[in-house]
Amino acid sequence: MINKSAIELRELFTSGSVKALEIAQTFLDHIEQKDKDIGAFLHVLKERVLDKAKSLDLKRERGEPLGKLAGVPIAIKDNIHIHGERSTCGSRFLENYKAPFNSRVVELLEEEDALLIGKTNMDEFAMGSSTENSAYQLTRNPLDITCVPGGSSGGSAAAVSAFMAPLALGSDTGGSIRQPAAFCGNIGFKPSYGRVSRYGLVAFASSLDQIGPFGRTVADIALSMEVLARPCPYDSTCLSFKEESFTREQHHGIKGMTIAVPWHFLKDLEPASMANFQSSIQKLESLGARIIDVDLSLLQSAVSIYYIVATAEASTNLARFDGIRYGLRSKNAKTLDEIYDLSKEEGFGREVKRRILLGTYVLSSTHKEIFYKKAQKVRARLSAEFKAIFEKADLIAMPTAPTPAFKIGAVQDPLQMYLGDIYTIGANLAGLPAISLPSGLNKEGLSYGLQLMGAHFNDHLVLRGAFAFHG
Repeated sequence: MINKSAIELRELFTSGSVKALEIAQTFLDHIEQKDKDIGAFLHVLKERVLDKAKSLDLKRERGEPLGKLAGVPIAIKDNIHIHGERSTCGSRFLENYKAPFNSRVVELLEEEDALLIGKTNMDEFAMGSSTENSAYQLTRNPLDITCVPGGSSGGSAAAVSAFMAPLALGSDTGGSIRQPAAFCGNIGFKPSYGRVSRYGLVAFASSLDQIGPFGRTVADIALSMEVLARPCPYDSTCLSFKEESFTREQHHGIKGMTIAVPWHFLKDLEPASMANFQSSIQKLESLGARIIDVDLSLLQSAVSIYYIVATAEASTNLARFDGIRYGLRSKNAKTLDEIYDLSKEEGFGREVKRRILLGTYVLSSTHKEIFYKKAQKVRARLSAEFKAIFEKADLIAMPTAPTPAFKIGAVQDPLQMYLGDIYTIGANLAGLPAISLPSGLNKEGLSYGLQLMGAHFNDHLVLRGAFAFHG
């Protein structure tokens, strides 16, 4: 049963072939057995998922309508609130914090009868590209447990890859869904900014963050988007659209579509990764797509822009963690100033402190004009360049990451880690939809990822391209 897709599991349950309780127990047993080696979950919601499964079985027996995700286990990244459950964000600062309300996405999943099976490990406050920055545990890549699963949503990616859940939710600020999906050999989709509610997501960088799904099939991703991409009365950045059938896109194909490739921007890609990417482009071409070369040289500045904007917003968002209102309060503090200082010193990890300091620096009165405002101007130019490309192309294709997954502990230089986001950051800066698809394995059995990117709110076209490529 663990090998079934979300759609297959739902059909098994709704047809009466299996009970929801059987599905839930099967996945709980598999998590107990498998997660000892992987470390994908911070909290397994055993009682909650079993109670929900029992209520679903009764609901089906009564002949009541069942939701789109009825009987489907889903893992949730630990920065997305589930009412009454811990939301630690992978940080000691929130070790005992329990969410006082449901995030909008959890609300929607539960309305559609999903089984929320657990909260997954992550880089602290979503700051990292390897899930090595979690304050609690190390998550390993199911394809090779000596390698990282990517980050910051590494726990969710690993859970799907290790068949501990057919679907999982992550958050993507600069590639944190797509890069771990590529590393773990599954599919990760970052919707357009404003397509999915961020209400109940603990903010890292508010103008960049977006919740999205992981899955093993594009059809499952599309099904989950039909649930997640709904209006939210609590999030002013979440826009209203007429309800779409994303799953219908799989029947259209990409014959006649134009796909842009910024070949010059990819000139430094390592030979094996370039060979894999070229093979992926040839496949798209064989499916009827027209490939054109475009100039996206401004993306060379994307890492610099991102780490100015993201750290500035992180510095502002994390100012609320002061040891007064919620979270950790230092037991060594004797004065008000010591509460502020020591609580942050003891509660935050090294990478979070680094980004808060950098963000505070670029927002300081003497540096705001030089760094932050200039970065926002270049960000606007980058968005304009993307817009111009999408006037002549339907999609943009790039690798998801420069290399497959690297060994645990192999990257110690923060700058080298930051540069690994170079192909994913652009979609966040411009608010574009983008998906990572597995595109083959290297000789060590590690996965490559192909990234398809679309114009703002053209999420359906991105999924259409993904259906064609991945099947």
